[in-house]
Amino acid sequence: MVSEGNDNIQVVLTKPLSVDGDVAADYKAPNLVQRMLSLIRNIRPGSDLTNFQLPPLFNIPKSQLQCFGESAYCFSKNLLQQCNNAENSLDRFTSVVAWSISTTRSPSFGVAPYNPILGETHHVSRGSLNVLLEQVSHHPPVSALHATDEKENIELIWCQQPVPKFYGTRVEAEVLGKRQLKLLNHGETYMMNSPKLMIRFLPPRVDWIGKVKISCQETGLEAELCYITSSLLGRRGEHRVKGKIYQSSSMKTLYEVEGYWSSIVKAKDINSGKETIIYDAKEVFSELKTPIVKDLQGIWPTESTAVWSEVSKGILSKNWTKAREAKSTVEDNQRKLAKERVSKGETWVPNHFTVSDSKEDGWDCSPIQERVPPAPIVVPL
Repeated sequence: MVSEGNDNIQVVLTKPLSVDGDVAADYKAPNLVQRMLSLIRNIRPGSDLTNFQLPPLFNIPKSQLQCFGESAYCFSKNLLQQCNNAENSLDRFTSVVAWSISTTRSPSFGVAPYNPILGETHHVSRGSLNVLLEQVSHHPPVSALHATDEKENIELIWCQQPVPKFYGTRVEAEVLGKRQLKLLNHGETYMMNSPKLMIRFLPPRVDWIGKVKISCQETGLEAELCYITSSLLGRRGEHRVKGKIYQSSSMKTLYEVEGYWSSIVKAKDINSGKETIIYDAKEVFSELKTPIVKDLQGIWPTESTAVWSEVSKGILSKNWTKAREAKSTVEDNQRKLAKERVSKGETWVPNHFTVSDSKEDGWDCSPIQERVPPAPIVVPL
């Protein structure tokens, strides 16, 4: 969807990514051979790769900032509401574990979203949930997210910094940064991290791996989850997760958690042996709706869907020359602005977050505003 409004600002909105990272139905990536030939044509022997731009053939029509935001606001079943309305602390914690699993979405192999530019924003509302993201650093790439739900009295504060490392046949990206979920009605704050993203070349596949820890200091409950990739010959969709929920003071296990984050996850009560489905991906992802523009005049020039609109239009229409030229315009302008700041001795400061960086704890992003205002882009209910 393309819309024009504030000073001819255009936005391009596409369908959300599915749980398995399938690209929007209105876009189908060219085959891998075509993309590799395009990559070879864009690299000249002996050329300097410092400022090399990935051809748009390898991009999906979204920014990484949008993909990050979608994990918070694109869902069919509102698990955040379930977290808030659970009757007791253990049920709330179990619901938070299920919600954390629901934010796991795997990108498709061989394509990637745009790298967000410095200061890029993404502002979307779904019902009473208002979500605001900002790219607070470009080198290294750091994204910040703040979301508030006025009705449920819930707050999310996330900071994300992917750190990729190459291991010959695969790339593993550790996702640094703190993630907080606050259930303000209950005075509970849940701290958690993200699993690692693994891109394997032979056979080609993308998956989440590694450990996730979720803790709530107020209730003394903790969870450890392990995301496990399938074997080399494993089928697409085999995305295992297993772990436990336990009391931190006694280390007593209360529930064992096991299943597939792309389908069903169950929790087994250690005392009774009873198994309960705590997460069903089909319920969460069955009918994801594309956001729409509600207030054209309210869209900022820094909005992701506006910054990359010309590139996205080129990709969707398969006009690769137009897409490449538009992408070069965006990236060249950013390099120009960066040089101007250096020449003037200026330091860029985020508009919506205060940030700090320490060697021990990594990046920490704190929202400037107490509440996120309603957005000009909304997800239909």
